This record gives sequence, C-alpha cells and structure tokens, in this order.
Amino acid sequence: MKNNNNQWASKIGFLLATAGAAIGLGNLWKFPYLMGKNGGFPFLLAYLFFILILGIPVMITEMSIGRMSRHNPVKAYEIINPRAKIVGILGVLSAFLILSYYSVIGGWMLKYFFSYLTTFNAPESFEAFISSPVEPIVWHFIFMLLTGVICFFGVSGIEKASKIMMPTLFVLIIIIIIRGLTLPEAGEGLKFIFKPNFGNFTFDSINTALSQVFYSLSLCMGITITYGSYLSKKENIEKSCLNVALLDTCMAILAGIAIFPAVFSFGLEPGQGPSLIFGTLPKVFASMSGGSIFALLFFLIMFFAALTSAIALLEVSTSFTIDSLKWDRKKSIGILTIVIFFLGIFSSLSFGPLADVSILGYTFFDFIGMITDNILLPLGGIFMCYYVGWKWDTTKLIDEMESSGHPFKLKKIWLFCIKYITPVLVLIVTVTGFINIYIKIIG
Repeated sequence: MKNNNNQWASKIGFLLATAGAAIGLGNLWKFPYLMGKNGGFPFLLAYLFFILILGIPVMITEMSIGRMSRHNPVKAYEIINPRAKIVGILGVLSAFLILSYYSVIGGWMLKYFFSYLTTFNAPESFEAFISSPVEPIVWHFIFMLLTGVICFFGVSGIEKASKIMMPTLFVLIIIIIIRGLTLPEAGEGLKFIFKPNFGNFTFDSINTALSQVFYSLSLCMGITITYGSYLSKKENIEKSCLNVALLDTCMAILAGIAIFPAVFSFGLEPGQGPSLIFGTLPKVFASMSGGSIFALLFFLIMFFAALTSAIALLEVSTSFTIDSLKWDRKKSIGILTIVIFFLGIFSSLSFGPLADVSILGYTFFDFIGMITDNILLPLGGIFMCYYVGWKWDTTKLIDEMESSGHPFKLKKIWLFCIKYITPVLVLIVTVTGFINIYIKIIG
C-alpha cells in the first residue's frame, strides 16, 4: 500500500475535483470555437460519440486501475505487467511537462484578474505583457505557489478547494451568459456554435472531435489513476465517469454560450486563440455597461479553471514521488514546485527574449506542448490499450468495478471498446500528431 493513503471524504468532493481536473483553459475556449468552426451541432454529436466510445472507456479503465492498486500511475501499471509501467511513466512525465507551460498561462489569468480588481481595466497591451522578461514570470511563480500550497494539504486540500471553486465557476459562468445574451446580435454567437453547417463538417472535423475528446478529459496523463487511487471501494466508478464526462461537456458548452455572443455582438473574429481572451475580449468588456465587473468575473472563471487542472497535474507527480521515491509530501511539493517553476521560465521567455530560439521549428513553449500532445499522451494511450486489453486478465478490472456492489452494466461494451475500438482511435490521434510534426518541420 502507498504511504500517501489519503481518501476522498465525499462523493461530491471527488466528482468536483475530477471534473475540475478535466475542465481547463483549452476546454473552456477551444471546444466551443472548434464546434463553431467545424459544423456546429454535427461536431457536437461527433464529440459526444467519441466521448462514449473513447473517453468513458479509458476513464473507467484508469479510475479502476487507480482504485484497485492504490498506487501512483507507474506502480499501478507495473502491477498489471512489469513492462506496462511505461504507460505510467509517460503519464507522469506528460503531467509534469504540461504543468510547466500551463502555469505560465495560469499566471496570465491571475495578472488580468488582479488588474481588473485593482484598476478596473486590463493591461494596456497583451503582447507587451507576455513579451516582458520579468512580470509574466512573477505571475507564473505566484500561480505555481498557489497550486503547491493547495496540494501540500493532500486530498483534503484538493477536495476543499474544488468544492469552493467548481460551484463558484458554474455560478459565475451563468452570470456571464445572462449578460452576454442581452447584447445586440448575441444570437449570431449561438448560431456560430449550434447551427448545423454540414458544409463545414468534414473528415478533418471528425478527427478534430476525436482529438479534442482525448485532451479534454485529460486521458493518459495519470490524473484519473491518481484520483482513482484515493477513491472509496463503495463508489460506483461507472456512474462517476459518466458524470465527469457530462460535467466536462456541459461546462465547455456553457463557456461557448458565455463567450461567443459577446464576440459576435461586437463583430469580432472568433478564431483568434489567446489574443481573443487577453486582447480582444477586454475591449468588449470596456464597451459594455458594467463591463469591468463582468471582466473581473470572467477572468476569475478562467483562473479557477486553470487552477483546478494545475492542482491535478501537480498531484500526479506528487503521488509518484511519495509512492515510488518515498519522499514525504512536504519534500515532494517543495521540489516539484520549484523545478516546474524554473522549467516554465523558458516557456514564458519564449514570448520575449527567447522568441527567436526554436527547437525543430517550435518555440520552447510550443515544443513542450507538441511533445506532450502529439507524442507522449497518444503513445501512452496505445500502450495502455495493448497492456490492459490484450496482455492483462480484464476480469480483474471488472471485479474491481463490481466490488462496490454496483453491477458493471457496460462491461461488454467496455471490453469491446478497449480491445478493438479505442486502440484504433488512439492510433489515429497518434499518427495525425506525427504528421503534424512532420509538416511543421519540413514547412
């Protein structure tokens, strides 16, 4: 048994923490934008289909392995097969690297929130802010410090923070939605997201929906295994995974309803990426009656979304160092927070002094994202399907699912997916990722 033998105190605490881990910055902005760009409602249907045949089966697998083993991802997979620990290693490494640049973006959210809190205005220039060699690093440090402090208190700290942040996030996003829908031409934003446009729904749209599921639910990052290892034997894993997927999807759709009516009301381009959030939307808020208040609430939402995901990413590495390296939590949090902070400095500087420094044509910030999104995570998914679906006795996982006293109603569908369907889908994500890398390098 692992030394870090904590357990979720309540079902709702576990559900909110796990959903918070999945609901991140990319999901809140990127999903509704992809929906609008790729045909609206048909894209949503494709996304929900892949949630069912890829997202939920993998979540069930990871959560069950975590609870069964009571160990971090590396040890958990090693129990299945000594060679399968490569899946856990890839997951822990991915979580570690992702947090290094994710914290930089979280720092941007903090900067904008405090700017509205203290001056009622956004910084004058987003580009000038992120290209600064010092200020973004200071906010990156504060964000990592907050993440470390919450994780320092273990499962109890994560659960208490999630119980505050997730309901608050939901309430705030509803307030933003109500205000946005009162703007002129707000209906155009809803049409962008929901109106069926089969002319924009192509094969690439299907692949995009597939890839978005993989990253939206934080699959193969070790998060679900880590959180599952703290889960009571009484909990219904099947129902929990369905609820997390539902919350994650609903929050992404609500985010789109909150953002895009305002974007279209002011005649803005919806596909601007980070510049939409940090450069364009502040101008929209400045033009609204009471805009500073709504901007403050908006960036508080984004900060909470970033922090809940960051907590989960740090907990993956923390669980590994406690369980496998035998560090105590204090030492683990201290060392990991410092190392991740210093690694993140290079990502922050890639928008300023290191902007001209490239690795295979990528800035340091983009390179870390490419390594995790296109290589480590998909490879982890392929190995997971191989070792769990083909090299392991899957009846052990089914027994774990039903040890709670709840029948595993989807066990035949789960087994078929994890052996045949999921590996093919993950392989598509992996091959697509390598193709994108190849195009980037030769381009």
